[in-house]
Amino acid sequence: MGTMVRDGYIYGLSMLVVAAVLVWATGGWAWCILPLLLAAFFLWFFRDPERSIPDGVGKIVSPGDGKVTEIVAIQTPEGQRQRISIFLSVFNVHVNRSPICGTLRKVEYRKGLYLNAMNPASAEHNEQNIATVVGEGADAGIEVTFKMIAGLIARRIVFKQQEGDKLQRGQRVGLIKFGSRVDVLLPAEAKIEVKIGDKVKGGATILATMPTGEAR
Repeated sequence: MGTMVRDGYIYGLSMLVVAAVLVWATGGWAWCILPLLLAAFFLWFFRDPERSIPDGVGKIVSPGDGKVTEIVAIQTPEGQRQRISIFLSVFNVHVNRSPICGTLRKVEYRKGLYLNAMNPASAEHNEQNIATVVGEGADAGIEVTFKMIAGLIARRIVFKQQEGDKLQRGQRVGLIKFGSRVDVLLPAEAKIEVKIGDKVKGGATILATMPTGEAR
């Protein structure tokens, strides 16, 4: 059984109020069709379904729902990493979740552009929130960074946690409103469990597994 992000009630109820005012002002129902449709859309869009979080050592789950559009090895200041890019359309759930169990070591918010999230340049130039989690418990030694990237329509990124917070694998951490993208930076030795074109679910789909459950 799922729930709903608070924004869904705010937007949905606002549209219902607009519909009621239009009916009262015009005396007809035709004018309220559009706000009623928008209310239904907002209530559906901000859905927040429960997810079955995978157990096991060294499992890295997807931070968001969407379609895998890129899997590539990259070089970072910290060394070689693997990057998985996930595109979220307006039809996907937009609640984001922690990919591993651990401590939120760093959070960095960057203002930027609103390029189409399918454009590779959006990973560097769009508004984004960058979070790095250092694993503990079953995920000890793993370090995963995930970027919540705004898209052409998305204009707001919500991130609830602060540096130093303890996170559970699959725990809800934030929201990107409307179409967007999430990039996940994984250790170079992680075994990728998905392929380009796969549809993934936040907190439920295993993106990668560390060899023997250990990071190096």
